[in-house]
Formats: sequence, structure tokens, C-alpha cells
Amino acid sequence: MFKNAFKMFGVIGNIEAISYLLLVCIAMPLKYAAGMPQMVSWVGMIHGVLFVAYVIATVVMLILRKITLLQSLAALIASLLPFGPFIFDRKVLKKAEARASHTSPIKAT
Repeated sequence: MFKNAFKMFGVIGNIEAISYLLLVCIAMPLKYAAGMPQMVSWVGMIHGVLFVAYVIATVVMLILRKITLLQSLAALIASLLPFGPFIFDRKVLKKAEARASHTSPIKAT
């Protein structure tokens, strides 16, 4: 079930980061420049759900011991920055994935 935990975590992080960028770069300017507050309501709600999913995915990765406590704190801090999850995925998550693949036994087929 958790074979692709790193991949799933990266996908959730990327989608959450995209929703944050949409909220800040498109919905907020539409609210204040074009008088369309409903855009913030919709995009904000979607981003909120994705943010909760990202936090849950971070906790799951910590429980599965795929990432350390320090890495999980870095993931949560990165989620507060517009491009944070992209950077976290590229810099930290790839190293953790490589380390995990080297320590796990390889099954012969």
C-alpha cells in the first residue's frame, strides 16, 4: 500500500503548492483588482483542503519513518512559502528517497 509513499507525498506537495500560487497570484488580484471575491472563496477552499492533505501526508511519512522529524518540520515550514513544497521535494525528499532505497533490502524476482 505504501510502496510509492515518496511519489504520493511529492504529488500532494506539488498540487498544494500550485493551489497556493493560484490563490496568491490569480484569485487575490481578481478579488481586489476586478472585484471578484468569489474566486478567493473557491480557490481558498480548495487550497485549504489540499493543505490539510499535505499535513496528513507529512504525518503519514513521519509515522512510516520515511522522513525524520526534522524533515517533517521542514516540510511543514516549506508549505507556508509559495514555492516551498517544490524546493522541499527537490532538495530534501529526493535525498530521503535515495537513502531509503539504499537501506531497504532488494527482493529477487
